[in-house]
Amino acid sequence: QLQLVESGGGLVQAGGSLRLSCAPSGRTFRSYAMGWFRQAPGKEREFVAAISGRGSSIYSADSVKGRFTISRDNAENTVYLQMSGLKAEDTAVYYCAAAQTVFTTEARVDYWGQGTQVTVSS
Repeated sequence: QLQLVESGGGLVQAGGSLRLSCAPSGRTFRSYAMGWFRQAPGKEREFVAAISGRGSSIYSADSVKGRFTISRDNAENTVYLQMSGLKAEDTAVYYCAAAQTVFTTEARVDYWGQGTQVTVSS
């Protein structure tokens, strides 16, 4: 089993920045592709970004390209989501996700974190 623990969520003004972190435990971190999804109130969970185990492949949703950056530090067993230029529509619960191969859909995800709230005030 892989346990995912997110941190870094909170309240920020529009235009501001936040960095989310996810620190998996229990298995070899670098063998997993990691990523983020989010779910806004009343909406379905949607893909945000993902990165392959070695960091060579990165995918991002069009809605966050140019504003959000996913990265990983395999030495620290941590994946990050740097969010800048935040908008009110970025308000959501953000979920860390892990899978054997890089993903852009929920169906490919093997493990989920518990979620962390990001609220952007306009």
